Amino acid sequence: MMLDPARSYDLIGDVHGCALTLEHLLDRLGYQKHGGVWRHPSRMAVFLGDIIDRGPRIREALHIVHDMVEAGQALCIMGNHEFNALGWSTPALPGSGQQFVREHTPRHGRLLHETLTQFEDHPQDWHDFLQWFYELPLFVDAERFRVVHACWDASLIEPLRGLFPDGCIDEHFLQASAVPGSFACTVFDRLLRGTDMRLPHGLTMTSGDGLTRSFFRTKFWEDDPQTYGDIVFQPDALPEPVARTPLSSTEKDNLLRYGVDEPLLFVGHYWRSGKPAPIRPNLACLDYSAVLYGKLVAYRLDQETRLDPHKFVWVDVERPEVLR
Repeated sequence: MMLDPARSYDLIGDVHGCALTLEHLLDRLGYQKHGGVWRHPSRMAVFLGDIIDRGPRIREALHIVHDMVEAGQALCIMGNHEFNALGWSTPALPGSGQQFVREHTPRHGRLLHETLTQFEDHPQDWHDFLQWFYELPLFVDAERFRVVHACWDASLIEPLRGLFPDGCIDEHFLQASAVPGSFACTVFDRLLRGTDMRLPHGLTMTSGDGLTRSFFRTKFWEDDPQTYGDIVFQPDALPEPVARTPLSSTEKDNLLRYGVDEPLLFVGHYWRSGKPAPIRPNLACLDYSAVLYGKLVAYRLDQETRLDPHKFVWVDVERPEVLR
């Protein structure tokens, strides 16, 4: 999918149903509502996925983004939460041994609970949005900049581009992802969830959201990491002895590296905190945990080829007043 290289773009991180916060951010960025759609006279919004789940106004957030896309005022890529919703609602292929692409486990149900609850009285609306999710590309390569929800892996994106030149997948590809280790499964996991590494010595970690994992999320851009602590990229820190553990040469060789000389790359997904800033001159994560009372963040991209720390714009998400 080509974007006009002459235009200026506002790249916006994970909304997760925070519709009022999104309106505040669009207002701050100079967008105005005309004919029910947020518009800017000279700029276009690019949403990095994860519009749904967790937040208080998921349906409203989807309508804002969808209507902007339909009016040519925005582009939106797929996040892992939109993929989860498609997988939850799509029957698995016969003989696969499961009923749906994403099995209806309590854990999967918990992630989608807010979305399904808020659409209970709007089944047609939800059906229409599920169809629309197929129009959200898994990646966009605009040459001078790139967007993907979690991780740019050229070894997967190039063959994917051969199958789907515009980055938009179909139901068959979604169904194929139910097979562990398949190309489709690997594509969704890497592009929408990122890279990970198994914890050493059979260790597990229980994260802040109560899930126990034997893997941790890793950076995909470090040039010369030496220890596990050098490559961890998630809100939950590694236990100190694990963080100090040296990486083996095999582990180092298996790490993905997005080079510092590659085009600008924007991702969401990773629940960052603190003041929004570039990770390196050509890489920014715009997910600052808006739905956990963090920030909803945008980056105002013009013609620069290196990120400018002064061009991050955000809205702090205030906790609702607690009634005493």
